[in-house]
Amino acid sequence: MNTRPRSSNIAERFGRWLGRGWRGYVRRERRVVAWLASVGVPSGAATALVWIVKLAVLGVLLYTAFWLALLLVCLLLVARGFGKGGDDFTPPGTELRHGEAGFGLYSSDRHRLDPHDPNNPYDD
Repeated sequence: MNTRPRSSNIAERFGRWLGRGWRGYVRRERRVVAWLASVGVPSGAATALVWIVKLAVLGVLLYTAFWLALLLVCLLLVARGFGKGGDDFTPPGTELRHGEAGFGLYSSDRHRLDPHDPNNPYDD
């Protein structure tokens, strides 16, 4: 007779998989502590050594995550255009062209945006 519960739910199967992995990790950790004790390391020191290794791994992971997050932020800033040398404050739809008031900067509705002196012969 099969007493193992059948689960068709993906979340339940994933949880059981994680549980088996965690139990395997704890079992290996106990083996390492037992091996260190058999070599002659006191059990308290062996446990402390295992915790030091865990904290060192956690520190390396946090350090790496920090630099990856900083790199991602920098890439996002560059992608948005904050890395340019100058700022472009022209509204969209403006362009340089020849219009009714001569060559200049015109908006999308044909109004001249830049200063224009109609008496200046060099302005056209």
